[in-house]
Amino acid sequence: MDFQAKLEDLFRWRRDVRRFRTDPVDAGLIEHLVGMAALAPSVGYSRPWRFVRVDDPDRRNTVRGIFEHCNAEALSGYTGDRAQLYAQLKLAGLNDAPVQLAVFNDDGTERGHGLGRKTMPEMLRYSTVTAVYTFWLAARAHGVGVGWVSILDPEAICRTIDVPPSWSLVAYLCVGFPIEEHADPELERAGWEQRENAAAVLLSR
Repeated sequence: MDFQAKLEDLFRWRRDVRRFRTDPVDAGLIEHLVGMAALAPSVGYSRPWRFVRVDDPDRRNTVRGIFEHCNAEALSGYTGDRAQLYAQLKLAGLNDAPVQLAVFNDDGTERGHGLGRKTMPEMLRYSTVTAVYTFWLAARAHGVGVGWVSILDPEAICRTIDVPPSWSLVAYLCVGFPIEEHADPELERAGWEQRENAAAVLLSR
C-alpha cells in the first residue's frame, strides 16, 4: 500500500515544468534517466526512440526562434479574453532549462520486424511517447523537472538538429531543477482549462 500511495503521489506531482533553476544537472543522472526511459514498452520490441541532447548554443537559439514564431502564430488564432490569457501563459522553459532533449522516433527502424504495426503503424510513435513519459516520471522521482514543448515546427527542428531523414520529432523536452513545486496543473491555476471528472473519460458500451 505504501508503494501504491507513493506511485499515486508521483503521478499527481509529475506536472509540466516551465520555470527552471539554471543549476546544471549531472550528466550521469541524465544518462541514467534515459536508461530508465528505455524500459518503456514498445511495439514488437522495436525500441524506436532516439534521445538527442541539444547543447550547442546556436542550435538552442534556433529552437528558441522556432518556438517564438510558432507561439506568435498560435496566439493569432485566439481572440478577446482567450487571446489575452494565452499571451500571459508561460509555455516553455527554453531560456533557463540547463538540459534540452529532443526525442525522435526512428520511422524506418527494422527492429521488431514490423510486428504489431501492419494495421496500426502509428504504434511505433506511440512507443516513443511511452518512453518520453517514462523518462518524465523517472526524472520527477529524482527531483528533476521536465517540460514538454510542443509549440514547434517538427520539420524545422529536425533540420536544426540535423538528424537522419527517417527520424521524426515526437518531443522537445526542457529538463532541470524546478523553481517551484505544484501538485495542480499550471494551466488549471491560470484558468485556461479545468480537469474533467472520471465519468467524462470512462465510458461503457
